[in-house]
Amino acid sequence: MQVSPLIEAEELYQELHNSEISLIDTREDRAYAAGHIPGAVQIHDIFTYIALPENGSLAALFQHFKQLMENVGIDPKAKIVIYEDTTDNGYGQSCRGWMILQYLGYEHVRVLHGGYRAWLTRNFQISQDVPARNPATLRITPLQGVFVSSQDVLKTIGQTDVVLLDCRDYAEWIGANSSPYGYDYCPRKGRIPGATWLEWYRFMRHEKGVSWFESPQAVRNLCEQAGIPDYKPIFVYCFKGARASAVVLALKRAGYQDVRNYFSSWNEWSRNLDLPIDEGYPD
Repeated sequence: MQVSPLIEAEELYQELHNSEISLIDTREDRAYAAGHIPGAVQIHDIFTYIALPENGSLAALFQHFKQLMENVGIDPKAKIVIYEDTTDNGYGQSCRGWMILQYLGYEHVRVLHGGYRAWLTRNFQISQDVPARNPATLRITPLQGVFVSSQDVLKTIGQTDVVLLDCRDYAEWIGANSSPYGYDYCPRKGRIPGATWLEWYRFMRHEKGVSWFESPQAVRNLCEQAGIPDYKPIFVYCFKGARASAVVLALKRAGYQDVRNYFSSWNEWSRNLDLPIDEGYPD
């Protein structure tokens, strides 16, 4: 039986009383200091870290987060729950952490469904205390099959055996904006040739200030309407792998087996002038 990548606030509340769980808060300093789930450590780098060739790409990402996890002493066998504020206003940063930790070899990682706001709506306890944790040395190696490279994506162009899914906002898809960081943050605007567009917001619903993932069946219906089959590998990209991570989680939860994240995404692709792009409004 497939274990859901999500955990509900009520379930987490019960598990915190009955088992050992390591909590990771991905929010920024001010939000974490104002209040967090008791026992949570803060690792905001999960959202902010950029993986590009000039800073060592995925190899450097692995070493960076290995060091951070050693600093907080979280064992690869530990049960981990990771959360952000709520998925749509955090750009899927907890899902980005879910994928980074998988890449590091962590086996038991779940995302708090609805994020910190879901916890607050249940009136569960919060804390401003920073937990003391003992550093540890980790013996881990990267897990293959989590991320794909620009060269992996390049090979899909003109082929039909892999679905390349662009989940960015509409303005990015049509080349009107380069990224969430600004109009001209990236040197080129557009999309990777051959990509199918399905905006990441469509994989979730918003209720009373909390974003929730759509049901597995709703996700499958959405993909079917977009012409995305469940029997082909799917490579998902956005700007820096956060929104793509949210889509990967939604697809895996819906039963899609081979779904991978082009983690460096448009931030890398647009900067390499040797890589092709499509510009302007799609046909």
